[in-house]
Amino acid sequence: MLIFLLELALLAAAGFWGFTLDAGWPVRLLAGLVAPLALAVTWGVFCSPRAAVPLPAPAKLGIQAACFLTGGLLLAVAGHPVPGAVLVLLWAVDKALLTHAGAPV
Repeated sequence: MLIFLLELALLAAAGFWGFTLDAGWPVRLLAGLVAPLALAVTWGVFCSPRAAVPLPAPAKLGIQAACFLTGGLLLAVAGHPVPGAVLVLLWAVDKALLTHAGAPV
């Protein structure tokens, strides 16, 4: 359940970054919609339980890490580095606990 909430926070972080860019409204609108969409498509294709492209566990974990690091960096760039770091840290702790418990990546 926590991973789902973290995934939603990841998408919200990407949208927040886009909508808070120091640019005209068309650019903010485009970035605010495309950034979360790109992360959602990446996650759906490679990381979801019904992923279209099944990957070995290390590759899947790498893509998950890249998605959350991207979300954390986008929050930091938007002026909120602490929430960005918390997002990445919560994902890492959740992933470590799930992996330790034997859950699939």
